[in-house]
Amino acid sequence: MGRVPEVPISWPPSEYWDGNDGLWNTFTISVGTPPQSFRILPSTVTHETWVPDPQGCTNTSPADCAYLRGVLPIDGANSSGFNHNESDTWNMTAGGLYSIPGGSETNDTAVAVLGQDTVYLNGTTDVALMNQTEQVVAGLVNLTYWLGLFGLSPQKSNFTDSHIETPNFMRGLVTGRKIPSLSWGYTAGAHYRNQAPASLTLGGYDMNRIDTSNLTFDMQEDTELQVAVLSIVGENTLGGADLELSSNATLLSIDSTEPFISLPDDACQAFVNHFGLTYDNNTDLFLINDSMRQTMLSNNPTITFKLGLNTPSSSTEVLNITLPYAAFDLQASYPLYQNATNYFPIRRVAGYYPTYTMGRTFLQEAYLVADYERNLFTIARATFTNMDQQHLVPIQAVPTASSTRQPSPGISSGAIAGIVVAVVIGVTAASLGAWLCICRNKHKALSTKNAGRSEEDVVSDKIDATRLSSSEMPSENALAEAPAGEERPSELASLPLASEMEGDMGKARGRSGMFEMPAGAQGSGTLVEAPGSEVYRQET
Repeated sequence: MGRVPEVPISWPPSEYWDGNDGLWNTFTISVGTPPQSFRILPSTVTHETWVPDPQGCTNTSPADCAYLRGVLPIDGANSSGFNHNESDTWNMTAGGLYSIPGGSETNDTAVAVLGQDTVYLNGTTDVALMNQTEQVVAGLVNLTYWLGLFGLSPQKSNFTDSHIETPNFMRGLVTGRKIPSLSWGYTAGAHYRNQAPASLTLGGYDMNRIDTSNLTFDMQEDTELQVAVLSIVGENTLGGADLELSSNATLLSIDSTEPFISLPDDACQAFVNHFGLTYDNNTDLFLINDSMRQTMLSNNPTITFKLGLNTPSSSTEVLNITLPYAAFDLQASYPLYQNATNYFPIRRVAGYYPTYTMGRTFLQEAYLVADYERNLFTIARATFTNMDQQHLVPIQAVPTASSTRQPSPGISSGAIAGIVVAVVIGVTAASLGAWLCICRNKHKALSTKNAGRSEEDVVSDKIDATRLSSSEMPSENALAEAPAGEERPSELASLPLASEMEGDMGKARGRSGMFEMPAGAQGSGTLVEAPGSEVYRQET
């Protein structure tokens, strides 16, 4: 008998902590027939599966290069990467060699072999059901992206100009009734907290990993997870206690593809001054020498991000996410540096349309819930108690007039991100839809009335569905470069409205994801804009 449909699935992380830009708790997937396995990271912005290609590691790379990139042995023998020629289910009819914009680890363009194949999520309780065929798979030919990625976004791709869409993994899980909705909950884990593991729930979230303090935002165009950072405050830095590192409200997109928190130049300069950082032109990384690092470890500063619903914020609804210095105490290694080098994961943003981001560093202390059914997402403080137990809460799909799916009878009250607080069997789809409209426009604040109620009810009611509005925020400050670090042998443009970014958005470093690939690009060697994708592709 198969598993009960429409129940969220916990995808457990591996026991490995990988990365050349820090230590990150990875997940295991398999690709192809017979399966080839890899340790990868979840990506909140991509919608495809990326794995290392054998061409990435060369004879000048470390001997264990492929293994460090997450490539697992096959039948006890070492593997150099995804060999698509060895997969009986690989299809490259409409694929080929493509460039991927927005490399995070270096300034180079990522190059990938694209095709379609079967993808498996390993470690789940029902592995046989957790696979999807004809998935877009990219074999990463160079080292721009060190580890592979699994896309959590439900966006769609196609390989031709016929607009025939390829299957998407998350959408396939929903249509196959393997999870209840296009939603997930994720926190990246924290190696510095005694290796507190990552948590990823598909079709819902884990109540045991989320704090009752949270805020809910509307998604921007193309399902972008954009938040308003009202200020950044440091405590016990070189400047003393309660020092504002940034007081200019800024919109930042949450992007787990990268470790970096990409900020305006003036904010980066404040971090340079108050954490003793130096800037490396060759890698675009901010380094910290050994003596300054010891000072920071001794002072144990904290950095608090004050999040609001809009910029500038006139609302009293704010959320503080505080990160200890240990969350920023990372090391970069090959191919960034031959030897492990201490760095601080902030990043300057280049390009005419800057894209400021909150990367994996932020998600060590934050829990993120995305609900694509309602175009809402929630940020909460992550919790690190009861991690050995799970309390999975489903987020149900939005019913449609033609839907024959019925609410599950055993669902506990509410799901995060503005959904119904008690799904009752027998309520009609029309009335449920009306109720949801009301919920999205009414914030239920946490108050004394919550006394005696379950934590799940409190979390569900605390979600605020106020729409996040965009605003333009010019800056007058430019970052002054710090001198090169001992370890090593742009001005801020006005932030445009999301609707103004169009295709140029893909030019800014930090944006990732692959969307439509017009057939007309075949062999042309020219830059091609995919209609509506906001990301550029180029076939090599």
